[in-house]
Amino acid sequence: MNQQHPQHPQGPGPYPQQPHAPQHPGYGPPAPQPPKKRGFLKITGIGCAGFLALFVIIAVAASGGDGDSTDTGNKDKAVTADKAPDAGREAPAEEEQTQAERFRACVAKSGTDTEKAAVKHVTKVTGADSRNDILDSAEVFTDFTGGLIGPHAGEGTLIASAFTSCYESDNGLVTVYDKDGELLATANY
Repeated sequence: MNQQHPQHPQGPGPYPQQPHAPQHPGYGPPAPQPPKKRGFLKITGIGCAGFLALFVIIAVAASGGDGDSTDTGNKDKAVTADKAPDAGREAPAEEEQTQAERFRACVAKSGTDTEKAAVKHVTKVTGADSRNDILDSAEVFTDFTGGLIGPHAGEGTLIASAFTSCYESDNGLVTVYDKDGELLATANY
């Protein structure tokens, strides 16, 4: 080791540090900048805009379900069609029927033979009676087994297709499940 230039293990680089060298401002890492302060009005403005947007969304959702739709489509008409009572027995009132019964009646009236056969396995329907055309979600439960890759996936697709023929929404999604709650099919309606 050379005596003129001893190596310092803690010193940076090959140059030795001088203990009495003056420190020059501007050398070394820069001082951290203090965080910017947000103005009170800026924070309040964003908060008010968020509150106003939330209020508008709630108002639109609340007024969307009042039933005075200007939709002239015939898809909903099949579900609410008047039924002529038989001479011997009366048809149950529309309010007394379950959603599954109304769905089956719609498919029986306007569905194909394969859709009619598949819909016989429907056990429960939820979310089909109240729509607001913003984000409608209906669920159809069946007594099938096997899920999406099982033997009844085709029937699940037929049920979803039949549902789209009976119900209409601007932004609706129907999901068909098997008896274990596994997904069979989905479709937009």
